[in-house]
Amino acid sequence: MKNIKLGVNIDHIATVRNARGGEHPNIICAAKIVEASGADQLTVHVREDRRHINEHDLENILKVINIPLNLEIAANKEMVKIANKYKPSSVCFVPEKRQEITTEGGLDIIKNYDNLKDIINNLYDDIDVAFFIDPDNEQLKASYELGVKTVELHTGMYANAYFENTSSNFELDKLKKTASLGEKINVKCAAGHGLNFDNVSNVASIPHISELNIGHFLVGDAIFNGLENSIKKMINILKESVK
Repeated sequence: MKNIKLGVNIDHIATVRNARGGEHPNIICAAKIVEASGADQLTVHVREDRRHINEHDLENILKVINIPLNLEIAANKEMVKIANKYKPSSVCFVPEKRQEITTEGGLDIIKNYDNLKDIINNLYDDIDVAFFIDPDNEQLKASYELGVKTVELHTGMYANAYFENTSSNFELDKLKKTASLGEKINVKCAAGHGLNFDNVSNVASIPHISELNIGHFLVGDAIFNGLENSIKKMINILKESVK
């Protein structure tokens, strides 16, 4: 039986806090709950516009947690300086547009190959590197050629199709094919975006996906059920999915 890890993204707790200012709801309290609830890692995204998590949050979170911290950032030198200063366990480079509500797709590794090569060469060697990509074999191959050993597959198209009750099997098949190629060329595949209690099992059961990162849904569910309960329920669903 494979073991699938759960990373919990707490960006949107900071979104609620920033709506009114101050320190409530407290991001450090949230980080501690994530760890106590059994999650394998904590994920945060420091955006260029600092719309939710900021460097102060990042610094304070790193002081109180013992599980790995996965930092999502845009692929530019300003963000690399932040990563090098605070030294999270891992960095996942994601595409970022100022006007988007949330991440809308994966990085185009092929189009931005030379820039990404320069960017990752400026990141400290002891920080693990990942790319957030669409489930596409050519994008995976380009990531591999850059020496990146981990990718996170964008599950947004699958999640949308599942919600709309349309071609979710087609989108799921793309995830399976890319994860299978990852296994063959020794690139670890994580996955995330738009996953919830209803649609996560299909992704978790893909043999070569070893980690899921889930944020918005868990924070939303926590409003009604509490963050610890929401995380533990997701962990139990993942365990049942991989039996």
